[in-house]
Amino acid sequence: MLEGFTWYRQSAFRWKGEKIVYIDPWGLGGDLPQADLILITHAHFDHFQPDEIKKIQGAKTTIVAPADIAKQLSGNVKSIRPGDSLEASGVRLQAVPAYNVLEGRTENHPKRNNWVGYLLPLGGTTYYHAGDTDDLPELRSIRTDVAFVPIGGGTYTMDVGEAAGFVKAMKPKMAVPIHFGFVVGTAGDGERFKQAARPVDVTVMKPTNPFEK
Repeated sequence: MLEGFTWYRQSAFRWKGEKIVYIDPWGLGGDLPQADLILITHAHFDHFQPDEIKKIQGAKTTIVAPADIAKQLSGNVKSIRPGDSLEASGVRLQAVPAYNVLEGRTENHPKRNNWVGYLLPLGGTTYYHAGDTDDLPELRSIRTDVAFVPIGGGTYTMDVGEAAGFVKAMKPKMAVPIHFGFVVGTAGDGERFKQAARPVDVTVMKPTNPFEK
């Protein structure tokens, strides 16, 4: 189910299949085919890098992003907010909430910002990219084949234990940890999450950029 995916760093991915889709591009390198679709989850520097977007944006590229980011971009840009569904570059996608609720985190990803995660079908498989979020009741009902979930903890996202509980409740066919080993968390968090999330099947991907923490 991860065929075609490249993990660059943090929450940055590319899917190369019928379309070329980038999510939160950062740390791009090597072969960089022009994007059909670029998805941005929120405005923090480790998710929104305008210079990285320029590397992969072409005349036919569609960018989907929350309103505060969309207004900073040019080209074919579509604004989205939690609960919205739209079609972009032939991909039917849905935006889901992504925000913090735990004390000490709430102002880092406040609900009022309308930042998002994405649910999208690619190549016959449904993928959920959480963006930066806590374990929210409205997310547990998401039905997805693969869930990319942040595990780095700190004051930004779920930690290993919280993320494990989250995917156990969601029950995806596969969970993939993201957002660790760079700005927050450590490289070893991926394997700790794999153990903690049992019996959910977990795949720990290897980023193209070396871990920094």
